Amino acid sequence: MGDRAGKNTPIFFLFLLPVTFAFTIIIIIPLIMGVYYSFTDWNAVPGTPINWVGLSNYAVMFQDVAFLHAFLITVVFSIVCIALINLVAFGLALLVTSKLRLSALYRAGFFVPNLIGGIVLGYIWFFIFNNALPDIGRLLGIDFLSESFLGNRYLSLLTMIIVTTWQMAGYIMMIFVAAIQSVPTSLLEAAEIDGAKYHQRLRYIMVPLIAPAFTITLFLTLVNSFRMFDVNFALTAGGPSGIFMGQALWTTELLALNIFETAHRFNEFAQGQARAIVFFLTLTLIALIQVYFNKRKEIEM
Repeated sequence: MGDRAGKNTPIFFLFLLPVTFAFTIIIIIPLIMGVYYSFTDWNAVPGTPINWVGLSNYAVMFQDVAFLHAFLITVVFSIVCIALINLVAFGLALLVTSKLRLSALYRAGFFVPNLIGGIVLGYIWFFIFNNALPDIGRLLGIDFLSESFLGNRYLSLLTMIIVTTWQMAGYIMMIFVAAIQSVPTSLLEAAEIDGAKYHQRLRYIMVPLIAPAFTITLFLTLVNSFRMFDVNFALTAGGPSGIFMGQALWTTELLALNIFETAHRFNEFAQGQARAIVFFLTLTLIALIQVYFNKRKEIEM
């Protein structure tokens, strides 16, 4: 009762005030303003009158082939990244928690790419895919490597997936490492004595016990993949061009980059804001569904 009563004291709310104020100023108010602007013809030019246009921005958005393509590509990119990042991260976690020499060094090395900013990372891999690999391919006479992957409409999205996996796998690995280290070794040793193989111990003991970690990692990879912008901007800038539904467009332009280009390149800020609202609602809905089903899976395990 004392703890509950303490939470209702003026001091408790006084400590919450700075965080609540910052959250309101940075998140709540811009969100409300963004929803309002999405129903207007706002163009961000000072002094220009803002007129109410209702749902016209949303109607135009869903008729735009570039937006539909960006949405589809973002979904495909996110699904592949979620699966690949978690698979690689879990494999690395098993590796660095095994009885391997210099495992702490490997752990630090795998985590380092996550410390590099997305823009810098994109430019580094741009040089690798656009210059280093083609030069190596020409030197070794390998035709497959002689041309830049970034200029190939079928491989450019793959390069983004590779870079994103390389960047995020180390971070997700650390979550798995913490979860694996919390598994009682006595259970694993008892199962081993009873004759359980490694894959059986992994499937029936370790994975169920670290199920909450999968909920966290799936959520993080979902959110980060779906809202990917910096690597997309620096690595491919949306290119190369291609044809979708009879219209020329950028083949690797993800949804976040499409929103940015709509607002800043074409000066259609209200249209970009409408796309951002749909983007936010879609990501929120998908994330809530993912967490709900993962939580149910934890209970079943």
